[in-house]
Amino acid sequence: MKVIIINGPNLNLLGTREKSIYGDQSFEAYFETLKSSFSAIELEYYQSNVEGELINKLHEVGFSHDGIVFNGGGYTHTSVAISDAIAAIETPVVEVHISNIHAREEFRHLSLITKECAGLITGFGLKGYDMALWYLRNKT
Repeated sequence: MKVIIINGPNLNLLGTREKSIYGDQSFEAYFETLKSSFSAIELEYYQSNVEGELINKLHEVGFSHDGIVFNGGGYTHTSVAISDAIAAIETPVVEVHISNIHAREEFRHLSLITKECAGLITGFGLKGYDMALWYLRNKT
């Protein structure tokens, strides 16, 4: 099984930005934990702050991987193009957010991508990625 985690804008700053919301661990460090916990899954990781690069990556892996865990960051609430990219691919996508988007500013309550995803996991910190991987591993 081959799964990629794709993180969007500002998630490269995990561990240093807004620690009260996002914690103090970098995603790269957490990714090592995920690889150990899900050793039967071939895991990849990609992060970009650029909307078009995220779309290109979704197109690239959207027909060859068994699953995608996607945290669109701020693009979640604004990008019709990312929503369209997810709708256009075959690989199931699980949307993940570290913070509870429904407990934050009102503009964050709307996700333009949720309707195109297999499911949404929000508000469980980095453990949300574990939950998404668990789902993808056990869905079939």
